[in-house]
Amino acid sequence: MLFAICTPVIASEAQIGLALRILCGFGIEEIAEAFLSNKETINKRLFRAKEKLRTEKVQMELPAKNEIVNRLDNVLHIIYLLFSEGYYSKTQNQILRKDLCLEALRLGLLLAAYEKTNLPKTNALIALMCFHASRFNARQSGENTMVLYEQQNEELWDNDLINQGIHFLNNSVQGNEISSYHLEAKIAYWHCFKEDTQEKWEDILQLYNELLLINYSPSVALNRTFALYKANGQQEALAEAEKLKLVNNHFYFILLGELYKNIDNQKAKCNFQTAYKLAKTLTEKEEIQHKIDRLG
Repeated sequence: MLFAICTPVIASEAQIGLALRILCGFGIEEIAEAFLSNKETINKRLFRAKEKLRTEKVQMELPAKNEIVNRLDNVLHIIYLLFSEGYYSKTQNQILRKDLCLEALRLGLLLAAYEKTNLPKTNALIALMCFHASRFNARQSGENTMVLYEQQNEELWDNDLINQGIHFLNNSVQGNEISSYHLEAKIAYWHCFKEDTQEKWEDILQLYNELLLINYSPSVALNRTFALYKANGQQEALAEAEKLKLVNNHFYFILLGELYKNIDNQKAKCNFQTAYKLAKTLTEKEEIQHKIDRLG
């Protein structure tokens, strides 16, 4: 059905939005978050897409084999968004929805089992999901307590999933194409090693530099700035962070708070307080409040 709904009759973003809504069960707010948009825009986009499908009398059926590869990019993107929403929900007071993640991984494996869709970028996406999924058990404590990467017990990481991720990452190096999934999978691979080393963070920083060139997003820019901090220190990262000015993004103010710590603790506290106001879930607010409390 994912391939059926990704018909060229409607725009690419509408294809993905409809698939997330109809097939994946996403709410309008969740789709708006995925597209960095608002609910009104998404509602209008989905309405127009449905009308277009009706007027063009499009049948929801599996396309011809030669059309499947043409639709693969959007199908992969839908699977990526499905996993991302499960791994870190922006709209629900849950820190992990394993059902969504496992469904995304299942769909990815189905694509890898079919010759026409068993391409390097498919394998790269599966590798990315395996690496992230390997930390499920370490990432959550109790019902709704998030365990940050730095505090995770690596003995709880799933080595079988890490090895499976390495297998698919090795499969992904065939050919000349380097997709965003390749770069993100390599970054996730580095996070399977808990120890902080200069080599680790310099390589992650370079991977984020490449990722920004082919798939810019505010989250990539923020993550790149954090990698810059780990590789080159607070002052250089702080100068870069101040340039981003992502005033509606609570992660941005969390990063600023971290970068200002021990340089100007009052500014650090103010940024954490702004992040608290912008955060949408109770889980996020609790974690930010802990950061404020630790500042005193």
